[in-house]
Amino acid sequence: QVQLVESGGGLVQAGGSLRLSCVASGRTSSSYTMGWFRQAPGKEREFVASIRWSGSTVYADSVKGRFTISRDNAKNTVYLQMNILNAEDTAVYYCAAGLVVAITTPSQAHYWGQGTQVTVSS
Repeated sequence: QVQLVESGGGLVQAGGSLRLSCVASGRTSSSYTMGWFRQAPGKEREFVASIRWSGSTVYADSVKGRFTISRDNAKNTVYLQMNILNAEDTAVYYCAAGLVVAITTPSQAHYWGQGTQVTVSS
């Protein structure tokens, strides 16, 4: 089992920045692909970004150029740096992990965090 704990969410004004963190514990492995998803009220959970053990990344079109995913394998931590935030980024952000090549859909994730709320005021 792998446990994921997110932190770093909060309230920010449009145009501002936040950095989310996700710490993994348990049967962790740097071989896991890590990802971030988000879910706004009344909407389905959607892909944001993912990063493989090698450091290769994939981003949703809606966040390209604004968000950056990174990982520190020594600390079992993955980050999501979010810049130029807008109201459409408001959602609960979830960290995910899986022993897969990529995580771009919720079904590909084997483990989930509890989520952290990000609210962007316009």
